Formats: sequence, structure tokens, C-alpha cells
Amino acid sequence: MVFIRRYGTLIGFVAILVFFSVMLPATFPTARNWLNITQQTSMLMVVAAGMTVVMVMGDFDLSVGSAASLAGIVAALMMAAGQPIWAAVSIALAVGLLGGAFNGAMVSLVGILPFIATLATMTMFSGLAFVVSGGKTISGRAIPEDFGNFARGGIPLGDWGGVAVSLPNLSIIAILVILVVWILLEQTTFGRRLYAMGGNMEAAHLSGIAVKRLRLIAFSLTGLAAAAGGLMYASRVASANPVQGSGLMLNAIAAVFLGTTMSRHGEPRILATVVGVIVLGVLDNGLTQLSVDSYIRQVLVGALILVAVGAGSLGQKRR
Repeated sequence: MVFIRRYGTLIGFVAILVFFSVMLPATFPTARNWLNITQQTSMLMVVAAGMTVVMVMGDFDLSVGSAASLAGIVAALMMAAGQPIWAAVSIALAVGLLGGAFNGAMVSLVGILPFIATLATMTMFSGLAFVVSGGKTISGRAIPEDFGNFARGGIPLGDWGGVAVSLPNLSIIAILVILVVWILLEQTTFGRRLYAMGGNMEAAHLSGIAVKRLRLIAFSLTGLAAAAGGLMYASRVASANPVQGSGLMLNAIAAVFLGTTMSRHGEPRILATVVGVIVLGVLDNGLTQLSVDSYIRQVLVGALILVAVGAGSLGQKRR
């Protein structure tokens, strides 16, 4: 059972790869498709990386999808008003950071449960996105070409089989965010203290760890990551609307949970989260190419999460 808990998700992932490669031999196992998957999952990768930070403590943030939408709307409105791209992006990131800090304050200073606090702010951020945008999509000439072109650009990797291939800019951002979060969680005292808090919050407090301050910082980082993901999404589609980040929250939590099935003690790890995101991205990509209905895809993704996490829980009980 320990083997199933540790490697069941990876075995399932390999099975998914084999299945789609057999069913879609001309399109799925190609370099272009895999680079497309990295670009499609880059926004989720960034948001899931931020979610990993709070889930390490045993908390979670339900507001990341709404925060992503709000950040995209804020940036789009500022650019539509003639502000430079760098200023719009900076303010949007600051909005995400402050939103995360507000979550952290409600949880660590006021003492509201993370589920209640972030459920409330999810509604607040979503409402704010509708209010400031008037419920409309901001697109067309309101969005500078350079903002949209950023998502379409990348670093050339040369010709692969006669096809010019490049590493998308959005994928580069995701890689950098993953690297930063890996350093924070795995190579610093900050990360070790977060893991100690996740093991036992009260014991961490009694041992002298500044639990309230670290929770505030962790939620702030999660809000910042959510805003970055929202900006990446807005750049990719060259538009912004109040609901475009709505699917990020559930998928981010799902990716982290999938990752926990591969860690030794069932705790969130950033590299395991990366695998979780890739599993979800590959599954969505393959099912889309097979023309499977989007609602059926949601059912299959939910079933995958239940099987993976259920196997992990069963393995822990048998130990």
C-alpha cells in the first residue's frame, strides 16, 4: 500500500500518456503539443505554486480565482486609460499582494477560519471585479498589442523535425516562480517553519515560531501569485473579464492534492505540485483533442482526484 500511495499518481500519469499517445499518435506525443501544454498550464502552475505555500501550513485560499480575475481587470482598465503596461502590471500585482495580506490578517490576527475568511473574500473580490469593470469584457483596442504579444512570444529553441519551436514567455515565468517557491520552501528557515506549522500549529507557536506573522506572509505570497496568474491569463487572451480566473482555484487545490499523494508524509511539496499541474494539463489536453465534452472532462478530473487522494489516504491508514 505504501508503494501505491507514493507512486500511484505517477503510474496513472504514465498510463494516461500511453493512452493518449496511442489514440492521438499524430498530434499528442509531439514537441509542439507539449510546448502548448506548458503554455496552457503556466497560469495554473503559478497559482498552484502560491496555493502550495499556504497549504504547507494546513491552510488554503478559496479566493485565488477571484483575485486573479480582479488583477486582470485592474491591469486592463489602467491600460485602457492610457497607463503604461509596467504601471498597470505593478498595480495589479500590488492588488493581489494586498488581497492576500487581507486574507492573512483575517486568519492570523482576527482568528477567522481560513475556509470562512477566504470564502468571504472570494465573494468580495469577485464583486469588486464586476463593479470596476461594469460586468463587461475589456478587449480590443483597449488592450495594447505589446501586452498580448508577450504571451505569444518566447525564446527560440530551433527547428524540431522541420518545425520552428520556442519556449513560451508564460512558461518561463512559471519556471521562475516554481524556482523561487522551491527555494523558499525547501532551502530557507521560512519554509521549514511553515512545514512545522503544518505539522502542529500550536506546537510551532509554543516553540517560538512567529505563527501569526508567517501566516500573514504566506497568504500575501499566495495573493501575489494569484494576481500574476491573472495577468498571464489576460495577456494570453488579450482581454480581461470578471470571471476568467474562476476555474483556477479548484484546479490549483486539485494540483496540490495530487502532489501530496507523491510525498513521503503526504505533505505539499512544490515539485510534486508541478507534477499535479502537468497531470491535469495533459488530461485536459488529450480529452480536448478527443473532442470530449467539457462537462465530462470535469467529471473525469474529479474522479482522478478522488482516486489519487483516496489511494494516498488508504496507504497512510495501513501503515
